[in-house]
Amino acid sequence: MADEVSNLNLMAPAKGYDARYSDDGGGVITTRVDQAINWLLNWGRANSVWYMLFGLACCALEMMGAGGAHYDLARFGMEVFRASPRQADIMIVAGRVSQKMAPVLRQIHDQMMEPKWVISMGVCASTGGMFNNYALVQGVDQIVPVDVYAPGCPPGPETLIHAIETLRDSIESGDLLRRRQQTGAGAGLVVEQRDGVREPAAASSARV
Repeated sequence: MADEVSNLNLMAPAKGYDARYSDDGGGVITTRVDQAINWLLNWGRANSVWYMLFGLACCALEMMGAGGAHYDLARFGMEVFRASPRQADIMIVAGRVSQKMAPVLRQIHDQMMEPKWVISMGVCASTGGMFNNYALVQGVDQIVPVDVYAPGCPPGPETLIHAIETLRDSIESGDLLRRRQQTGAGAGLVVEQRDGVREPAAASSARV
C-alpha cells in the first residue's frame, strides 16, 4: 500500500488543495469536487499561457530572444505571440511606458479575457528607470495590476523565463486568483535576475 500511495503522490494536486488517499487498498484519491475542478483549471491555465505583444523599448529585443530557438518558450506552451488581446491571457510589458501609451495599454489589458496576468519586464516598466520625467509613467502598476516584476536593464531571456516560471507556479497553486479576488490587485512578486548565472551541474547534466 505504501508503494501505491507514493505513486499516487506524483499525481497530487498543487499546494493549496486538500487531497486524501483512501487506505482501503483501492488506492482512490478523494477530494472535494470544486477543489478538483479548480486544480484542473489552474493546471490548464498554467501550461497554456499565451502572451500579448507589447514590446515598447529595448526590453522587447530580449523578449524576442526568449521566443527564439535557443531559449524556446514553446516548452511552456507559449510558442505564439498573440496579436489580439482576446487570444492572450498574459501581458508582458517590455520597456518604458509613455503617458500617451498608458491609455492604449489599459485598453488592451481591459480587452483581454479573464483571468489575465501581467509581467513588468525591466526597470523602466517597473519604476520608470532612468527616465524620471513628466513624459513617462513611473511604474506600469499605476495603470494595470502587476503580478511579477522582472528586474534588469534590460533583463535577459533567463530572467524573463524565471519570471514566467514563477507566474506559472502561482497560477497552478491558485494563489494569484485568491489574491486577486481578495484585493483586486496583482501579486507583485519580484524575482531575482538570472542573466549569466550558470546552471547547477546536476541540472546541466540532466539536460544532456
